[in-house]
Order: sequence, then structure tokens, then C-alpha cells
Amino acid sequence: MRSRIAVLSFCCSLLLAQSDNPAKRWWAHTQALAGDDMEGRDTGSEGYRKAARYVVGQFERAGLKPAGESGYYQNVPLHVVRFRADQSEVALVRKGSVEPLKWLRQITIPARLGLPESIEAGLVFAGDDVSALDVKGKVLVRLRAPGQHPQPAGIAGTLSIDSTAGPEPPRWPAAYSVAMSLAETPARGNANAPLTLRFNPADAELLFAGSGHTYKELLELAEAGKPLPSFELPAALRMKLRFESGDLSSDNILAVLPGSDPALSNEYVVLSAHLDGYGIGEPWNGDRIYNGAFDDAAYVAALMDFAEKLHESGARMRRSLLFAVFTGEEKGLLGSRYFAAHPTVPKERLAADVNLDQLRPHFPLKILTTIALNESTLGDTARRVAGPMGIRIVPDMEPERNLIRRADNYPLMQIGVPAICFVFGFEKGSPEEAIYRRWYIERYHTPADDLKQPVDFAAAAKFNDFFARLATAIANADERPHWNAGSSFAK
Repeated sequence: MRSRIAVLSFCCSLLLAQSDNPAKRWWAHTQALAGDDMEGRDTGSEGYRKAARYVVGQFERAGLKPAGESGYYQNVPLHVVRFRADQSEVALVRKGSVEPLKWLRQITIPARLGLPESIEAGLVFAGDDVSALDVKGKVLVRLRAPGQHPQPAGIAGTLSIDSTAGPEPPRWPAAYSVAMSLAETPARGNANAPLTLRFNPADAELLFAGSGHTYKELLELAEAGKPLPSFELPAALRMKLRFESGDLSSDNILAVLPGSDPALSNEYVVLSAHLDGYGIGEPWNGDRIYNGAFDDAAYVAALMDFAEKLHESGARMRRSLLFAVFTGEEKGLLGSRYFAAHPTVPKERLAADVNLDQLRPHFPLKILTTIALNESTLGDTARRVAGPMGIRIVPDMEPERNLIRRADNYPLMQIGVPAICFVFGFEKGSPEEAIYRRWYIERYHTPADDLKQPVDFAAAAKFNDFFARLATAIANADERPHWNAGSSFAK
């Protein structure tokens, strides 16, 4: 079935390339950025630099002016810590037997410095109460993340078995374990802090062998809201760890279309998306390239397509448009955080941000879930633009996912810039919801977010049109966007 879908998607791409479909150029840019030759555009990689050169070339051809610190580029100095899974070992030791485990496929650890090269610690399953057990120097096995539990003093660490529930199930295998931070604000870590490990639920029964309990039994108790027992596991976790660290840099790309109004042209409407992806990592079905076609190549492509349309039409907005293509989003919003701390235009002149991320054109566009909808007057503008297009604007339906803080709009909001972003929406229980959920299970942050996946080109073209109309409305409005009364960002 999956191969049939891939063939249909490929055929649609060929037909699109031969048609006058308004998404034709957008898709060509998406193909250029998400092709295997870009190697997933990991932050600071050669693939990322190659993709950045492509974007700069398109901005130049569209007549945009450089707005970086070195032409179109703003260099972002970074520090990186990598866990070398290929040079590390992990095993369960049980009654003298050693059962090797696979890093990134069965178990993973966050990249951090200061840990000993060799660790061996007994395992304790931590249910509702571990007070009767000796947990000092042990690793506590939990069904949930450690943040949901008090941590006993003196433990060696926690091993959380990932839950398969929720709209974004955890990724197994993990692509890699890498921690990046801005060089000017390096991540602070406590070398004596307990280990934090994650375990693949597909292999969780391995942990409970010989304990008298099973993972299935404990999971059923937890799901039924019944008490969970605590008990020692007849096994220890043995690890040999290797980390490496260093410095690197990656570029934001910043370009401006100057405004036409003498009174408003010194205000900038930021149009943003992120260029980086996950790069090359642990293979899924033999594929190691995490192409990031819809996270977020397609929306950098939307920025280029909009810039080209403006150039062809000769249209100018009253306010200036600042096209911001950020790096390091997948590593912690690093590029947008750096820009917010070092804006290349005065911060007070940044009037608004429309951020393109978290969108999925896999079904007809009728509903747009709108992040930060009620925080500023941008929500009202979005409604006015969307209504005549037959698009319903709705607030975030899943605030527990914290999407407002997980994309490049957030650092700009933190410095006072009203911002908005969108996700393709759906009715509860609809076929569109099933498609949306399946995308997160099968493709999100995996090599399957590639150019072979199904695309609704009409929906993509409709969204690109909505985005262009929204940007135009914001840039040409008499009144600058502002925070609504009661917004926490208004402070």
C-alpha cells in the first residue's frame, strides 16, 4: 500500500511539473531543498550551507536586499556535544550473562559532558512508592518521564520507558543524540546530575525478565489508574560512554523588500521559516537521510515563491518585509534566539512575525489551527483574510503540545514582537484527522518526511495564497499589530 502511495505521489509530481498549477514553482523549490543531495540540512553541515546558498540565490533573483551582517548571512556561533553511539556500549547484566542493547534503537541518552566513561548500576522499577527499597546508586525504571515524579536522593539515574500515547509518539529509532547551544550562552549542566535515559517500549519486556512482572501487566495497571508496585529488577545496566564536543557555526539568512510608505517603511513584517533539518542519522528502513520536506523545506520554499511573485508583479508593501530563514530550529530555536538577541534591524521596528512551520498540506485546506490566535491583533487579521477564502480560523486544539513555544515565532514574541503561525486543521473524528495523526506517527522527524509522501497540491497552493494575502494585509494596514489586553506577552 505504501509503495502505491509513493508511486501516486511521484506521478502527481510529474503532472504538476508539466502543468500551470500555481504550486508548481513552490514544489520545485521544495524538491531542491529536500533532495537527498542536501543530506537533510543539519545545522552547520555542508548540506545546510548548500541549501543556504540556494536560498540566497533565489532571494537575489527576486530583488530582495541583503539584511544580514555579511550580505544575506548572519553567522550564528554554536557549541555542540555529540554522543558517539558508534563508540559506546550498553548491556543488561543478569546473573552473569551479558545481553547487549542497541544505542538509538533500544535505548538512548542525552548528549552531555562530565559523565564517567564506564557506569554499572542496578535497576529498580519505581512504581508509586520506592521508600521501602534501597535505591541509592540505582537506576530507576519508570513508565513516565522523571519530571512527573519526585526524585529520591542518591540515585544513579532514571530510565523512562516511552509512552506510545499522545499526538506525537516518541521517535524510535532516535536519529542521534546531539546537544547544541549558542556559543555566547552555553548550556549549563551539572556533571553530578543523575543520568536520564529513554527506552524503546517495543523492547521493554527485556527489562522485566525474571522479575515476576511484565511490562504489559504494569502498563495495564497504569492505564487503569491502579497502584503500581515498586520492586528490584534482577539486572544491572552496564554502559561505556563516549562524548565529543566542539564549536561550529551556521547562518541565518536575512533579506528585505523595502517598503514604499515614507512613514511606515522603517517598520518590518518578519516572514520566517527554518532551513535546518535532522541531517543524516540512524536509518529507518535503510534510509539515513532525514530530508525534512515538510519540516521545514516546504515553507522556506513558500517564502521564496512569495518573494518571486512580488518581484514579477512589481508590488511593494507600505511596510518593509523581512524574510528570515533561521538555522538551528530543530536544536532548540537557536537561530531565531540569536536573531532576537542580535536583530539586524532595530528591535522596536519589528512590527510582526508570520512564522511558517508545523503545516501539513495532505488534505484540502478548510481549517487552519492558529497558534497565538488570541494573543494579538494578528488573529483578527487572519480571520478577515481567511473568511472570503473559505478557510475557518480556529485556536490551538491541543495546547498541551506547547506548540507556541516550539517554533521560531517564540523568541520574537519574547522580545515583544506579535507573531502568529498555523497548522492544517481538521474536524474531530474526520478522515483528515486520521491523516494528520498518521503523519506524526509515520513521518515526523524521520526519513519518511521526504519527497515521496502524498501531497495535496491544491491545498498547498491555497495556503500559499492565504499566506501572501495575510502578509500583504499586515504590511499595508494603517495600524501596526499589537498585543491584545491580557496577553502575557504584552508585558
